[in-house]
Amino acid sequence: MNITAAQVNELRQRTGISMMMCKKALIEADGNEEKAIEILRKNGAAKAAEKSSREMKEGIVVAKVKGNKAVLVKLTCETDFVSKNPEFIAMANATADEALAHGADAAKQSKEEALKELFTRLGENMAIEIKSLEGEGIGHYLHTNSKIGTLVTLEKSDEATAKDIAMHIAAMSPKHIRPEEVSKEDVDKEKEIWKELLRKEGKPEAMFEKIMAGKEKKYREESALLKQAFVRNNDQTVEEFLSGNTVTKFIRLSI
Repeated sequence: MNITAAQVNELRQRTGISMMMCKKALIEADGNEEKAIEILRKNGAAKAAEKSSREMKEGIVVAKVKGNKAVLVKLTCETDFVSKNPEFIAMANATADEALAHGADAAKQSKEEALKELFTRLGENMAIEIKSLEGEGIGHYLHTNSKIGTLVTLEKSDEATAKDIAMHIAAMSPKHIRPEEVSKEDVDKEKEIWKELLRKEGKPEAMFEKIMAGKEKKYREESALLKQAFVRNNDQTVEEFLSGNTVTKFIRLSI
């Protein structure tokens, strides 16, 4: 059976067990995640598998920048207590340093065993997510509670502006850079909700398309970074604040 990387990663996040063991268990279970967990438990990975139902709602985000490269590392756990553990924090920082030096994939692979050992000592589910960015005009922002981190690159290098945009991204959670980048699939999902609301409001169906055209325009602009009202001055959009410069890429990770 063909087991996808996404399936393996999902089981990895649920159990804290290595990717290789997760893939092997999924193959044996014909892709059934619950059966794979049973297999892992039977094979001696009981401690992690028994904790697999616990949600990882706590953790920290680390941002590191060097030259024209930057990384974000999101290390999640089950409790706020563990998220403040020095070993846990050190793991996040070491992973970020390695990702900056050798790339996200290499860092994640090299930290698998260390994460398992940390799991054994601290007794909680943990998972690492790493995102990297490379380009000119890099800016980053890390919220004071280390729960939100952002990276951004600009077309023209401008450190102060990039930092302001990174802070805006942390606060306003844009999904895209431009309105036209919002997918048709996302818009269609919203349209189904809008239609139902319009019916409940008693609006005539003949008006639906006209009303929804306006709603779609607003939805696309609210989802797009450049069209959002700039968080430090709501009288201008991010695009206006950039004044001829523009955003090329951005990443946001949060707990």
